[in-house]
This record gives sequence, C-alpha cells and structure tokens, in this order.
Amino acid sequence: MDVRQRTVHTSGLGPAGLAGIRGLLDAAFDGDFSDEDWDHGLGGMHALVHRGGELVAHGSVVMRRVLHDGRSYRIGYVEGVAVRADLRRHGLGGLVMASLERMIEGAYAFGALAASETGAPLYRARGWRLWDGRIEVLGPAGVVRLPEEEGTTYVWGQAPPATAPLTFDWRDGDVL
Repeated sequence: MDVRQRTVHTSGLGPAGLAGIRGLLDAAFDGDFSDEDWDHGLGGMHALVHRGGELVAHGSVVMRRVLHDGRSYRIGYVEGVAVRADLRRHGLGGLVMASLERMIEGAYAFGALAASETGAPLYRARGWRLWDGRIEVLGPAGVVRLPEEEGTTYVWGQAPPATAPLTFDWRDGDVL
C-alpha cells in the first residue's frame, strides 16, 4: 500500500484540510462524532496518512492539564484517531499512533486517551496501559468523579502510579 504520512499543526491545515479530516471522522464514527468532539481535537498536532492523495487515517494530540497527587502535569491527550473503514487492520492506525507517541514523548510528561471498546486493542498492543485508578474532572462546580471513564482511560509513557486520581481539566461536551 503506497501511503504518505505527515504531521501538521491545526493552524497549517487550512479549510480544505480541516473539512477532509472532519469528513473522515464523521464517517469513521458512524455519525457519532459531535461538534464538541471535533473541537477537542483542534489546536494541537495532527498525524495524517494519505493514500493516492486521499486522507485515509488521522489522529491528533492536544495539550491538557491533569492534576495528580498535588502536582499539575502537562500531558499529550490523543483525540480523533480514525482509519477509513475499508482500510482498517492494515497498520494505518499504528502509523498514526507512532507519530502521536513521538510527539508525546518529546513534548509532554505522559500521554492519555479515552478508548472505545474497538480501539482499545490497538492502544494496548502499542504499550498503552489502562489507568486502574479514579478519574475526575475539575469542572465549574469543583471536582467531579467520572466513574464511566474508569476502565476506558489509557496512559502512555512516564505516567504516575494510580495512587491518586487523575483529575483532568474541564472542556465542553464529553469531558474525556
């Protein structure tokens, strides 16, 4: 498979590039990709894979703040990982993740993501570890536990031990 891979900041994508990514994500998530989900993946770096000039895989990493055991960490949070349906299970998701992991390793304390049931095997195979502690968010009304995110949140790299909760910064829509 003849593919071309590149990384680019959101600011370098332009309207056509953004529209192409949004189209891929809408199709890959079967219409379950909200405007808030879209917003969460912007403002950071994007890993793009093209085949024959067409975008076939994407993922982004954005900076988030996470509190853990009295410390604030600057982490790379993975968003919008998707591969065109007819090209899944051909290594394209791995290409995207390898780029994102290099970015996390070079710029952040550690990486984190929320995985779907179908996406989790890819992340586990690449060394992402299920966070086995409590997940919280620092919201407008204070700290709120997110038990539904426990069991779906993965970390990568030099993540601290699960001796205290991970408390993520607030954002609209699905917080994680």
